[in-house]
Amino acid sequence: MFAAVLMNSNARELNRVFDYIVPSDMQGTICVGTRVFVPFGRGTNLSEGYVVELKDNSEFANKEIAKIEDNILSKSNVELAKLMAEKYFCNIADCIKLMLPPGNSSKDFSKRMKDKTTRFVYLAKDKDEIKFDIENNIKSDKHKKLLEFLIQNDGMDISELEVVTEVSKSIMKTLEKNGYIKIIYEKVERNPFIHKKVMRDDKLELNDEQKSIYDQVEFMLENEEFSEFLLRGITGSRENRSIFADYRKGFKFR
Repeated sequence: MFAAVLMNSNARELNRVFDYIVPSDMQGTICVGTRVFVPFGRGTNLSEGYVVELKDNSEFANKEIAKIEDNILSKSNVELAKLMAEKYFCNIADCIKLMLPPGNSSKDFSKRMKDKTTRFVYLAKDKDEIKFDIENNIKSDKHKKLLEFLIQNDGMDISELEVVTEVSKSIMKTLEKNGYIKIIYEKVERNPFIHKKVMRDDKLELNDEQKSIYDQVEFMLENEEFSEFLLRGITGSRENRSIFADYRKGFKFR
């Protein structure tokens, strides 16, 4: 397997892909959108890039991908970045940076937002086996309470579990030692919009003059005819935006 990698650079000459060999131990993990580190140029330091295509053959690949960092982007993100770069005459890597979570776009690792990890609690035995032991073998009420809760809510943050069940971490450690649960460190996905409510704007009502212009633009779009339109008024004003917000593609404005 080979990967076409786009370097994380704003240099115009690097706005193209470079083929790399995908090591066998990475083939089950790597995908379009994966952020990787690769040997590049004559230096010994690894360079950061993004996988934009996976393929079975390559005439140019002679170096292997050294490391996978994460699968932070999707295939649709990469395709959108390509379209943006073509439309706005910029590097694809610059467009990709706009899609990265806050604190993750810097090439300097010391300046990046560090991944947050926490402990999660999972059942380590089959649920039916645990139910049997609760009824016949387990004597502690707190042990029973915790296990009964996990049967319905497997995979919970250890601190939240402690609050909800009022069972201490020391008791959880005992259950872990006895093989009933397992406590695992996992990365917590950061979502900057989790506490934000994003409202969609209502459609604006057009007056007669705006509607007349709008109809002209719509007619030409439907008939795949392209022309120039002169906008009068304050650039970026509410009136201009209401008419042309969705109709800029294919037209030249001045």
